[in-house]
Amino acid sequence: VQLQASGGGLVQAGGSLRLSCAASGISLAHRSVGWFRQAPGKEREGVSCIYNDVDSSTYYADSVKGRFTISRDNAKNTVFLQMTNLTPEDAAIYHCAAVPPYYSCSRYGWLNPAGERFGADFASWGQGTQVTVSS
Repeated sequence: VQLQASGGGLVQAGGSLRLSCAASGISLAHRSVGWFRQAPGKEREGVSCIYNDVDSSTYYADSVKGRFTISRDNAKNTVFLQMTNLTPEDAAIYHCAAVPPYYSCSRYGWLNPAGERFGADFASWGQGTQVTVSS
């Protein structure tokens, strides 16, 4: 199983980037998939997740609501994170994660259907892509 995150880069404040999480060895269509980020000196933060229910329900951290959009392309076995109106506070290494179906995410990691907590990287975890935002 391999997750490959890409699409990071350097952008000015107010700019946009689209991150991609491509998978091999698993089908993302049957997983909950999330994006987590970590900036130097800060805790890892759950940014956005997409679930494998009929509606492809989503989660967004309060800090990114209205600016970030998560989506999936099952034919490409890829999940995207469209980021707009970026600020320097968004600068971090962004990782994607894929977990068993019906898990939900939060700012701190994952919850299974029984409500048990798991770390962000307990299952499949990508190597990360750097996002830098200049002011």
